[in-house]
This record gives sequence, structure tokens and C-alpha cells, in this order.
Amino acid sequence: MDELKRIQKGLKEGDIEVFEEIYRLYYAPLCFYCLRYVGDMEEAKEIVQGLFMKMWIRKDDLKINTSVKAYLYKSVQNYALNYLKQEQVKKKYKIDKEYLPKAAGVNGQQKLEEEELKITIKKAILKLPEKRRKIFELNRFDNMKYQQIAEHLSISVKTVEAQMSKSLEFLRKELKEYLPLILWLSVWFYMN
Repeated sequence: MDELKRIQKGLKEGDIEVFEEIYRLYYAPLCFYCLRYVGDMEEAKEIVQGLFMKMWIRKDDLKINTSVKAYLYKSVQNYALNYLKQEQVKKKYKIDKEYLPKAAGVNGQQKLEEEELKITIKKAILKLPEKRRKIFELNRFDNMKYQQIAEHLSISVKTVEAQMSKSLEFLRKELKEYLPLILWLSVWFYMN
């Protein structure tokens, strides 16, 4: 079986080792590639993470007709260009997230599920070691960039990156049964 078929088969079967192999191999190069478009490493990392989340969510429908590398680079390019378009619209209309209308059709059951999920996520975050949790919260809840966190806590950016990576790995394992819902919510909040 050639490499492309092995990877596609692994992804479709939900083989986390194949997914992590692709992630480890391509994450950093894709971030630097994306940086050429968006000009901000934190945004580039977010875009690349979004691509990998989408790959995992849609692994059953994933069709890679070229090499995995070509597929990933083209996808990152498309994500980066979409991000730039969204930024232009936000600047043009000075969109403030606070004043955006909530998603249409969110009923009581969905709100209850979202609240339950928020509680589950908070419990999982509280299981993180204190220093790691602080770094995670500053990044995800206070929207601080890695460089800002490093300066704020008087630690290196590499330490922040390592702690965030460990946090995300732990939370992914801790919340694996909720992953599709978490990803949907995070994409929805990101787009809004």
C-alpha cells in the first residue's frame, strides 16, 4: 500500500497515530507557510490548527487526490486567504463580536448541551497543572499571544508553546468523546 492510501485509510479509520504523524511532520512548516500570507505567527498557528481540526472532523469524507503535502499546503493557502478576506470585512464594517446576533435556531436543548459542555470543559481545564492552566487560560480566554504570555509570566516563548501543546494534548484525550461538538463550537465562535 502506498503512503497516500495508508494515510487516507488511517484517517478514515480514526487512527490517531496516523493523524499525529501528519501533524508532527507538517504543523511547523505549514505555520511558516501560512505566516507568509497573514503576517502574524499566532494567527498562522490558529489557521493551521483549524485545518487539522477540520481534517479530523471530516476524516470520513476526506479525499486527497494529490500528495498529502500538496493537499495540506493548498488547504492552508485557502484558509489564509479566507482569513484575510474576513479581516478586511471586519475592518471595513468595524464588526464588534459583542453586537453580533446569536446563531439562528439555537433552541433550549442546544443551549443545555452547550452549558453541559462548558462545565465539562471547565472541569477538564481545572485538572491541568496550575502553571499550564494559567498559560492555557491566558491564551484561550484572555486572547493573549504566546509572546505576551511569555512576557507576562517571565518565561520563554518556547515554554509557553510547550505548555500549550501539552495542555491541548491532555484536553484532546480528556474530552475525546466531545471532540466533534467542541470543534463545531470553536469554529462557530471563531467565525463569529
